[in-house]
Amino acid sequence: MGSCFSAETDSPLPNGANSKCSRKDGNGTSGSSSRVSSVSVVPRTEGEILLGSNIKSFSFNGLKTATRNFRPDSVLGEGGFGCVFKGWIDEHTYAPARPGTGMVIAVKRLNQESLQGHLEWLTEIKHLGQLYHPNLVKLIGYCLEDDHRLLVYEFMPKGSLENHLFRTGASYIQPLSWTIRMKVALGAAKGLAYLHSDKAKVIYRDFKTSNILLDLL
Repeated sequence: MGSCFSAETDSPLPNGANSKCSRKDGNGTSGSSSRVSSVSVVPRTEGEILLGSNIKSFSFNGLKTATRNFRPDSVLGEGGFGCVFKGWIDEHTYAPARPGTGMVIAVKRLNQESLQGHLEWLTEIKHLGQLYHPNLVKLIGYCLEDDHRLLVYEFMPKGSLENHLFRTGASYIQPLSWTIRMKVALGAAKGLAYLHSDKAKVIYRDFKTSNILLDLL
């Protein structure tokens, strides 16, 4: 799940958007429908953005436990923002759960050497913490602790549309029928239209197959 962001609000300055449309290190589009997330320049203070979001604040140790100490075999993808790890939490309490139980999540961990990572992290919270649409990736929560910056998303089990279109030789990747392709295209279009609507006011500028993640086929 990478930051599939390149978005902005009324300002022409670049930032980003994640979609059930997303980037290679991240989560994005939902199943036969697609989803999107977003990023933009930050007019409010960091404290105001975090307090105004409708998402949960996780502890670093809790996410460390949920991802089995960020084990290499838990990595779902990697991008400029950092690595994305698979984890498990209780669907009611959001406490860490044993692998294979509870709710599966995707945890994006900011590379501490990233120069623009904190802004991307904060702008994702700003937008995804306020916006909801069936075709947008759901941001469940975040972690801000010492130098640690993490984002917690819903998990898209079928991976990116790019993998299904161009890597069908792999045994674990299922080819897509034309019926499913049309459903994915429609879902992605709905997510994009919502972002560009007067309600969301986000310009999504990184719309591509690697940023569309699937949950069901």
